Order: sequence, then structure tokens, then C-alpha cells
Amino acid sequence: MGDDIERLKIHKIQPRTTSDHVFLPVAEPPHHPPTEPLTEALGGSGEKPAAPVDPARVHAAIIEALESIYDPEIPVNIYDLGLIYGVEVDEDGRAEIRMTLTAPACPVAGAIVEEVAEKSGRVAGVSTSHVELVWDPPWTPERMTEAAKLELGMI
Repeated sequence: MGDDIERLKIHKIQPRTTSDHVFLPVAEPPHHPPTEPLTEALGGSGEKPAAPVDPARVHAAIIEALESIYDPEIPVNIYDLGLIYGVEVDEDGRAEIRMTLTAPACPVAGAIVEEVAEKSGRVAGVSTSHVELVWDPPWTPERMTEAAKLELGMI
């Protein structure tokens, strides 16, 4: 084994002593987290529909879209978890959504808020979707639907 090491030492590549090029390591820019956590997001095209929309129909379609968004730590959609505090839609297709999270320190808070804005903004009839993250009232497990409680083995 000692001969193998000596043989490798003999055959190693020797550094150049004369070179026009100096290679320095490239420093990555420092990562600065956002100073404020994301508390709202916008979605939709911003284009007003040609005719007034049926707010009840659009509301139901937004709820259906929200049921496709899952908390990454809990295998239940955010609507059944009770994270959606309110959805309001007017005849111009403007949607206002108030939501919360299970914990203020949620590491994916911004991503969930953006996903809610993006998916609700794609619903037919929605011109703009404004999502606001709120902490009052605080979320509690009592806000979950019975289906969510059943899925998590709480009933």
C-alpha cells in the first residue's frame, strides 16, 4: 500500500509556476432574507370581465381551487384545515381572500399565500385576486372541517 501512495505522489500533476491567469474563487453574494414576511399577494389578469360575473358561482369555483392547495406538513387541503377565513367576490370579478396559517413561523408561508393568489386568480371570472394573510383570530384545530379531523384521526 505504501508503494501505491509513493507512485501516486510521483505522478501527480505539478502546478504551473508561470501563468498569465490567476483564478480566484468567486464569492457568492450574501443571502439576505426578506425584511418582512409576505403578508399579501395578488393574482389574476387584472382585466375586468366583459359582463358582470355571478359572485356566488365564482366564489364556489375559488373554494374548489383552494381545495387543491395542501399544507406541506399536513396531508389536508388548506380550506378543510380552516385556514381560509373569508372569500368575497364582486360583480367585477375582484376577489378578496383572508387567510391564516397554522403557525406564524411557518417556513412556507409566502409560498402558500402566493399559491392561493395564483390559483384563485386563474378561476374563470376572476379579474384580480387579493390574498391577505392575517393572524387574528389565531387558527385553532376547531376551525377544521369534520372531513379534515377524520383524515387526521382526530375523531
